[in-house]
Amino acid sequence: MNLLEVSNLRIWDSRSGNVIVPGSSFQVKEGSCLAIVGESGSGKSVTCRALMRLNKANIRHSGDIVWSGVNLAKLSDKEMRKIRGKHLCMIMQNGMRAFDPSCKIGVHLRETLVQHFGWNRGEIEAVMRRAMESVMLKDPIAIMNQYPHQLSGGMLQRIMIALAIALEPDIIIADEPTTALDTISQFEVMEQFMKLSTERGCTMIFVSHDLGVVRKIAGEVLVMKNGEIVERGPVQTIFAEARHEYTRYLTSSKLTLHRHFERIMGGVGVVKRSSGGEIV
Repeated sequence: MNLLEVSNLRIWDSRSGNVIVPGSSFQVKEGSCLAIVGESGSGKSVTCRALMRLNKANIRHSGDIVWSGVNLAKLSDKEMRKIRGKHLCMIMQNGMRAFDPSCKIGVHLRETLVQHFGWNRGEIEAVMRRAMESVMLKDPIAIMNQYPHQLSGGMLQRIMIALAIALEPDIIIADEPTTALDTISQFEVMEQFMKLSTERGCTMIFVSHDLGVVRKIAGEVLVMKNGEIVERGPVQTIFAEARHEYTRYLTSSKLTLHRHFERIMGGVGVVKRSSGGEIV
């Protein structure tokens, strides 16, 4: 069953008249992970923000965004605020920008959960303690009493994942969630996304330019170029039997980088291909 259906989504800048996404359509099945890939500026992030109604005022969109039978494009701002967070939750690229720097982390968490559930302080702390511990954050209460600048990027990303676990949204949209992190933090955060997908069965839209990550987490892939969806299909097909030239360019670039890394490391590990041509 499709949990989200996007039809003829057109996004443009009302100031310049520049069309960013000329018209895209796609679906997200319940319990699945849909990856959106492409180079910077291909329209991935602006598409996700359109789903959440979080683009800047001058970035307009038209078309239908239907979640569970409700056309989000037709809702008022007040109605959309009730949906955002509780039903559709977005985890952004940079954790530092997701939190008010003048407030302690706990203030942000409490305001969000009170808005959607009306829980008291004790209930919120109990729920967040369990959620934060589940993403390997130690001493949750101490963390909630700190300011965003006192925490690492990886910790802030895991706090956002923990909040998503507490909210139990229908769909989690992760917009390049590891881009701003160091290699170790990227690995730790991706482990948590894998658990959300495999253990909790969360429905996700995962935006990334890292095809290695996409291959591990996604079931379906959309490839975007200059605002258009140029190819779509199961992740195995996209990697092994890509039809569009741009998709083949992306996957071959990934292979080239991998081989370069192996040369630098002295040949540790060998790149192989299956009989179907898939990189293994």
